[in-house]
Amino acid sequence: MRDLRVVLIGGTSNTGKSTVAQAVAERLGFEHRSTDGLARHPGRPWRTPDHEVPPHVAEHYATLTTGELVASVLAHYERLWPRIEELIAAHARPGAPGLVLEGSALLPERVARLAVPRTGAVWLTADDAVLRDRVRAAGRYEEATAEEQLLMDRFLARTVRYQALTVDAVETLGLDRVHVGGGWSVGEAADAVLAVAAAQVGPGRSRRPGGSPFGTD
Repeated sequence: MRDLRVVLIGGTSNTGKSTVAQAVAERLGFEHRSTDGLARHPGRPWRTPDHEVPPHVAEHYATLTTGELVASVLAHYERLWPRIEELIAAHARPGAPGLVLEGSALLPERVARLAVPRTGAVWLTADDAVLRDRVRAAGRYEEATAEEQLLMDRFLARTVRYQALTVDAVETLGLDRVHVGGGWSVGEAADAVLAVAAAQVGPGRSRRPGGSPFGTD
């Protein structure tokens, strides 16, 4: 697939999708968008200097089990999919501007059924320890209250479970993923994504048998 016009980058939260997608978009001269910008599910449950956690977001993570949190976000992504598919199709048309679209809403089962030309898809994965460290660093875990830490722990549990489901789906469907170790640079991850996407014969499917993961720890 030489003439890529759309590159999709999926994966769970904190795998580096947004940063890598921006790097890929800059290299290709494409627009960079996130599925979160289409309709956001309850966001990340930790404070930042300019953002407090809304009460409904705190309640969402405090009251639901990990399974319920995953089911809730999957239902949100299913509702969002028609808009995602429309966006992909619009940018895959001849003459349309190129697009790098990233987000956890890029469900492997849905992407595998896409019938659009000039579109590549890759899922980023990372070790659970890397996800934990990134979540805790973002939320300043050591400085947080016990209640705030609980919310971060619930978010992390959902993140890890979601990644496990994504890996299962990607491997079952024979799709491509790039496993980014904790020491990978953004440039190395972008190189890997571009190399995998350029070799594909359809969204997410390369010529390599089995869609085996690219990358090392």
